[in-house]
Amino acid sequence: MFLTLVLFFLSAVAIYLACEYFVNGIEWVGRGMKLGATAVGSVLAAFGTALPESAVTFMAVVFGDTPAQKDLGVGAAMGGPLVLATLAYAVVGFALLLNRKRLVRDSHQVRVDHARLSRDQAAFLAVFVVKVALGLVAFAIKPWLGVLFLAAYAIYVWREIRDADTAEDEEALEPLKIRPHSSQPSLAWAGLQTVLALAFIGFASHLFVAQLEAIGTLMGWSPHLVALLLSPVATELPETMNALIWVRQGKERLALANISGAMMIQATIPSALGMFFTPWRFDGPLLASGVITSLAIAFLWLLFRRGAVDSRALMAVSGLYGVFVAFIVACS
Repeated sequence: MFLTLVLFFLSAVAIYLACEYFVNGIEWVGRGMKLGATAVGSVLAAFGTALPESAVTFMAVVFGDTPAQKDLGVGAAMGGPLVLATLAYAVVGFALLLNRKRLVRDSHQVRVDHARLSRDQAAFLAVFVVKVALGLVAFAIKPWLGVLFLAAYAIYVWREIRDADTAEDEEALEPLKIRPHSSQPSLAWAGLQTVLALAFIGFASHLFVAQLEAIGTLMGWSPHLVALLLSPVATELPETMNALIWVRQGKERLALANISGAMMIQATIPSALGMFFTPWRFDGPLLASGVITSLAIAFLWLLFRRGAVDSRALMAVSGLYGVFVAFIVACS
């Protein structure tokens, strides 16, 4: 137990440090590709940090030997969006509140492209509702519908890049960490740092998930419960760490774009894998996670649609995750 706890905390610290290099590198990659900050967060950073949780779903549904193992993949595919829609957004709000004085902010307002994030929430909600509805029915061609989810993500990426502001940010970027004395590092150096950081994030995340699952086992939790409550929190840790780092730098639009983009990946790619390789049928806990995620997204959509988002309102959405935990514990 002691070794498990030590590895748990060390891997969490390692993920944070690796994320420092990742966000620094991905910003320079975006600068080299002449992408605006929102596209960097929603496409480049989101795709990179979503790889660990997508890998969890892939390994479980493709190589799982038993229905229980495949259920772990489906649980991860549903748990990831729930964590992002509740805890990840709440972390951004909490970090903004803590860093308000250091960032010299005279209000609690979040500085983002509200119209764009509102549109992202609406797009995610539309895809997610279909994803949940398909978990309630069974029919012969359901596995083929996974292709539509992959197509939906491709359209999302195309739209994000098409609508990206290609003008470089006026705000200077921090020096590339592996080339600190270069004012204009090449795209190759930025890409190398990003890939190395991402590989380390993947390794540390795998270690973190393993320790968290061991803790769940020691607590007597079932694999299904671990898949819904613990594993998603662990696999979404890179997005959460990125958000903390970017908010500390006063770049909440990058933080929120990263979360929004990761949510779209979670709504499409793991879902497609689940439909390809499992019956994709939901029980009570999975359906509850879908309903609560949908409520959280609807709440966020209303916030961004108003054009003014308070950091404290973002923190409030975490209450829905508490409702889900209470439901799962009561039913277990």
